[in-house]
Amino acid sequence: MRKRKKRLKVYNILLFLAIVSIIIILAIKNNQKDTLASNSNNNNQTTQAQKLSSKKNKITQKLQKYLDKVTADGTASVSFYNLSPEENSTAAKKSDASLYKEGNLAVSSNASTPATSASTYKLFITAYLFNEAKNNNFSWTTSSTNGFYNMIVYSQNDFAETELQTYGLSSINSFIENQNWYSPVFTNSSAAATTAKSLQELLLQLFHGTGAFSDSTNRSKLLTLMGKQVYRTGIPAGAAEAMTGTTVTDKVGFLNDVNNDAGIVTLPNGQRYILVVMTHGHNQSGFSGFPRIAKITKKVQSIVYGN
Repeated sequence: MRKRKKRLKVYNILLFLAIVSIIIILAIKNNQKDTLASNSNNNNQTTQAQKLSSKKNKITQKLQKYLDKVTADGTASVSFYNLSPEENSTAAKKSDASLYKEGNLAVSSNASTPATSASTYKLFITAYLFNEAKNNNFSWTTSSTNGFYNMIVYSQNDFAETELQTYGLSSINSFIENQNWYSPVFTNSSAAATTAKSLQELLLQLFHGTGAFSDSTNRSKLLTLMGKQVYRTGIPAGAAEAMTGTTVTDKVGFLNDVNNDAGIVTLPNGQRYILVVMTHGHNQSGFSGFPRIAKITKKVQSIVYGN
């Protein structure tokens, strides 16, 4: 009887050890599976990140090469700045959406070189007036509303020139300098001047509703009128050629051989960007330089976003 109990005890011990061993083996296997799955997931994430990094490099290098080419003779300045896709848009839901995170693909050429602004200077006048409105130093009247409409939609000069005289060049230049934009824009001895970079930075404030553009009513007023402006053979034409259905809110400038365009562009799939193209020379006159701007726009959009 005693031997039998002893054998039973040994049997139970061996059974217990066997069960423990099985549990340990299963745990090890599960841990190995988890580790393999984690490693696979990490490898997939690494591969995806590498692909996006490679794609980014290809896009920015190709875009930089192109912009350097079109600005090589010094008669053009270009600043491109990508904006994040619209929330819940087709582009925002794509696997490569992070590639198009704001500023991730920004490229420019000759963009910090001062050039004649022509009527793009009216964006600086607008920013100044919106800032004055925030400080209760400017208010909308029937006259100012009509003048502002004509200034943005038809690029007429009367309203802008009146405001320059009212507030003074030095005050407006001081405001512009405080925004870290190129200054002085306005001088008594020469045409207004700015840079593609400064116009791009102004449009970025406008897009985000920051700085002088923080008042939603005034911001909406400006964007609406920029969408209605009538000179659309530059950025609007080129963007639409690159992808049908693309929309543009922009402000142009033209003076002698100068043709400039500065706009915010939205593609049908929700991708968005800011583009500023300033041109002169090439025997341009009137609006003859805007097809050149359209060509640059079409190529830039195609490089970054495809056809």
